[in-house]
Amino acid sequence: MAILTRREAGRLLAMVAGSALTPRLATATMPINSVIRGVQIGAQSYSFRDLPLDGCIDAYRLVGLGECELWEGTLIPPEIVRDAKASRKWRLTVPLKTIAEARQKFERAGVLVYAFNARMDKEMSDEELDRGFRMAQELGAKCITASAKLSMAGRVDKVAQKYKMMVGFHGHDNTNDPDEFSTAETFEQAMKGASKYIGVNLDLGHFVAAGGDPLEFLRRHHERMVTLHLKDRTKNHGPNVAWGEGDVPIVEVLRMLRDERWKIPANIEYEYGRPGLDTVSEVKKCFEYCRKALET
Repeated sequence: MAILTRREAGRLLAMVAGSALTPRLATATMPINSVIRGVQIGAQSYSFRDLPLDGCIDAYRLVGLGECELWEGTLIPPEIVRDAKASRKWRLTVPLKTIAEARQKFERAGVLVYAFNARMDKEMSDEELDRGFRMAQELGAKCITASAKLSMAGRVDKVAQKYKMMVGFHGHDNTNDPDEFSTAETFEQAMKGASKYIGVNLDLGHFVAAGGDPLEFLRRHHERMVTLHLKDRTKNHGPNVAWGEGDVPIVEVLRMLRDERWKIPANIEYEYGRPGLDTVSEVKKCFEYCRKALET
């Protein structure tokens, strides 16, 4: 459930209560409540990709967002995040204690890491694939999101069943690649015959750009949604644009979540940036867009 459970709230409250025991917890805060009319609004940490981990966490607090879908790149040291070989070595060797410490930082800020956005490439070894689930566990994440290939679905399903953790596949608008998640049919192909641990991380912008109808898809498959990515794009593989300028029915989707009471976290993914725009200010605008949509 996207809204904090008693156990999750208790975990954060316990950290607050115990803050006098250690200086590291001295800045512990109450959980941030960014639920609007029953809809959990959060952000994909990729939205703050111009910030290091600590700056990213500060951004969640400044915007007022209490739920995070944590992009793996946010955890990787900035100097190697764009280096595929170095990032791969980091993924296999970073102490899980370091990942647990990142979780504690989010908790002290009052932010729940709901999902871990793990890298899943076809070239990955079984050890690397398994490692993503271990990291998700250390973060306390309920699920994993991943931009994987359709042909990986069966392999991922086996590991997901091992860890009893749901994986939501993320799509793009590359409809020319039959191995790419893009259309309703590609997601349905992955879910057909799979375990209950295989689902969808529906990116509204990419889905609309690929010709999909997110309202219709949500109505049919809402039980298999782990999270949504909120962004605006234009149809026919058009660009990312400021919210309200494209073809994505963001308002209608949010109101559907509200009215149907579907507990699917709706995460802002800020991608329309232009030089000179401040990331935190733009994500704040997106959050207010969500608030207005849900409160009217």
